[in-house]
Amino acid sequence: MSGETTLTVIGNLTDDPDLREVNGQLVVNFTVASTPRQFDRQSSQWKDGPALFLRCALWRDAADNVAQSLIRGSRVIVTGKLTQRSYEDRNGAKRTVLELTVDEIGVSLKYAVAKPIKRSALTGARAGGQTAAKTTAARGSDDPFAEFQPEPEEA
Repeated sequence: MSGETTLTVIGNLTDDPDLREVNGQLVVNFTVASTPRQFDRQSSQWKDGPALFLRCALWRDAADNVAQSLIRGSRVIVTGKLTQRSYEDRNGAKRTVLELTVDEIGVSLKYAVAKPIKRSALTGARAGGQTAAKTTAARGSDDPFAEFQPEPEEA
């Protein structure tokens, strides 16, 4: 579609991705914090600018992939369409939020290494009873880039 606002953001996840099912479809929600840094020549130091906190949503199989792969603090590159949504809060006040509907997401390799594993190699992780919570616990919460090891298939 023409006229959509496409945006790419590089930053860190502020919390673990939140995987849910909505109307039979998987969706993962997360927030990316991006803080610009500028070099101050007078003080010869780097200074942080104002942080941008952008709420993101990703649907279907990719949602499950994100939930199994990323944790709080993971540095990511996210691209998608900027959308505006209005709603009424519990007190009846009208609110408007900006949200990024994610098309693509990947880990940043600027400060880390990662080994991609194709989804087909996971042998249907969700169907095999492997959930995002089990995966996070199995790989250890300290290492956001630890390799996912699927449970062996029965013959």
